[in-house]
Amino acid sequence: MMSDTSCYRVEKDLLGERQVPVVAYYGVQTLRALENFNISGIPISHFPDLVTALAMVKQACARANRDTGKLEPAQAAAIERACDEIIGGELHGEFCVDMIQGGAGTSTNMNANEVIANRALELLGCERGAYEQLHPNIHVNMSQSTNDVYPTALRLAMVFGLRQLGRATCALQKALSAKAVEFQSVLKMGRTQLQDAVPMSLGQEFNAFATTVGEEVARLEDMAALLMEVNLGGTAIGTGLNTEADYRDRAVAHLREISACPLMPAADLVEATSDMGGFVLLSGMLKRTAIKLSKICNDLRLLSSGPHCGFNEINLPQKQPGSSIMPGKVNPVIPEAVNQVAFTVIGNDTAITMAAEAGQLQLNVMEPLIGYKLLESIRYLGAAMESLRIDCVVGITANAAVCRGYLERSVGLVTALNPYLGYGKTSAIAQQALQTGRSVAELVIEEQLMTAEELEQLLRPESMLGPVLGEGKPRLRS
Repeated sequence: MMSDTSCYRVEKDLLGERQVPVVAYYGVQTLRALENFNISGIPISHFPDLVTALAMVKQACARANRDTGKLEPAQAAAIERACDEIIGGELHGEFCVDMIQGGAGTSTNMNANEVIANRALELLGCERGAYEQLHPNIHVNMSQSTNDVYPTALRLAMVFGLRQLGRATCALQKALSAKAVEFQSVLKMGRTQLQDAVPMSLGQEFNAFATTVGEEVARLEDMAALLMEVNLGGTAIGTGLNTEADYRDRAVAHLREISACPLMPAADLVEATSDMGGFVLLSGMLKRTAIKLSKICNDLRLLSSGPHCGFNEINLPQKQPGSSIMPGKVNPVIPEAVNQVAFTVIGNDTAITMAAEAGQLQLNVMEPLIGYKLLESIRYLGAAMESLRIDCVVGITANAAVCRGYLERSVGLVTALNPYLGYGKTSAIAQQALQTGRSVAELVIEEQLMTAEELEQLLRPESMLGPVLGEGKPRLRS
């Protein structure tokens, strides 16, 4: 059966001719990549920041080639306009090759070259595929190689993603800080190794959560700054083959203006083309953030466990029924989901580590996996933080009576009495409380080691949650 030629156009590459859908902006090399890399099911367009970054790089290169006289002004203008449209969100669906691919990102680069070329041809009044007028390799990819375009675009996309992640991190920190203030007067028993330790406030516990999240904000900014050094202009291996003498500086300057990011050329383009150290460092930082986030979620799940046979110190917002068989059961689904995001980020770090180590000589061909997993980690962490904040943290309430009850019944309360009763007496009180099941406070009063008034004064929040200054505190009994 003959194919309908009205539905296809014929394009040619190194391996021969192929029919490309006439409606497609991509071309023959993208078509081959679609056939070869049907792996993850995640196309480039899944990460809009990457598509935008690719268009920005191509636009900057077109301007630099125009400046040096290598690219005709009309061709440069058409390429620029096509890139502007992509930066504005158009044609993203045409960026369709799989994120996991062989060829060190060549398929991604050619996908961008072909889409930009065919849209630029339309803007010049030509048909798609009329490459004699404007060619993906000759004109759109002029003075470039996948090996400098792809890592530059990845870095830029990650900078954009880190900005969003930074905003999500700040918002979560503020939400946790607000809860710390709300819960500052709720007394409870702190725990170490899941055993009763010393008194604290629920506010102090949430303030610790806020502090540990807040620490990540500056670190994420540091990572974004690390990504600003790019190897654009190095072409294949960093030597700058096929470029004009001032092309590199012009291209990076244009990209700096287009992206509004303080990008700079790498000092050693050969080293920058093969080295994945910045990506490894970023991945480790994202793993650190994920681990902190997961630990907070572990604590929220423990503190809300029950409601009658667990800690039940806090209530998490009820988001959905928790069981298909147990009526009334509600699960901590938001922290559970965030835990799973953290595990994914930790796994991604392992994959990134192995891919970075697998580099050979002047290029690391595993960059597609590195880029994919870093962009995924950044996106997942940002979404997880937003979900944790909006769907969980802002709606948490405290069970103050439960917290106070645990405190008063806990043997751990004797630690707060050490400065006033001495270690020997408090040890005896602790042992007796464990044996009889009676409260520490009850035994202290019964044995006339302290009056009820003195004990009540000691159990005030300001007396239990840190150093006590001033007069009027109970005196050490001999």
